[in-house]
Amino acid sequence: MTRKGSVARKTNETDIRLEIELDGSGCYEINTGVGFLDHMLDLFAKHAMVDLKLACKGDTQVDAHHTVEDCGIALGEAIRIALGDKVSIKRYATKFVPMDETLIMANLDISGRPYFVYNIDLLRDKVGDFDTELCEEFFRAVSVNAGLTLHLNLQYGKNTHHIIEAAFKAFGQALREAASIDPKIKGVFSTKGML
Repeated sequence: MTRKGSVARKTNETDIRLEIELDGSGCYEINTGVGFLDHMLDLFAKHAMVDLKLACKGDTQVDAHHTVEDCGIALGEAIRIALGDKVSIKRYATKFVPMDETLIMANLDISGRPYFVYNIDLLRDKVGDFDTELCEEFFRAVSVNAGLTLHLNLQYGKNTHHIIEAAFKAFGQALREAASIDPKIKGVFSTKGML
């Protein structure tokens, strides 16, 4: 069984083509037009061990907001599609990821019920020319469109780049575990009989 999701999303602000394979090897081809987002998504794909292709043409002459949020929407939709009926997935994961002085915790439930908690205070408004407040928008868009309960909590950290990078890695690690197949789980891992 190959768990793949593909999304084509075009608005007046962005034109996105995205493909994901959950049971990949961490290969990626990413070009969003926002260099910092590309770097973070490279890290996400590697740590989630997913194969990810993403091309986006966005109105970055305005700013990066539409591109970042819409890429989050497309990634969430593709993850939801790739998860399919969610039979035998582990569903839950908690991952702590350190990066130098920073420690991030990601908690994930592939619940089908989107809920997002973001307890990350960033010390700088920008990393290079990237508006750091867009990280919250990105993760919210992924959570809502994939149907994930996602909590991202900063334990401690001082370097804004490290904090954001650790968050993307932690999310990737958590998705890798929660989406993995456990042959002991028959059907979906819920007393409701559906996720």
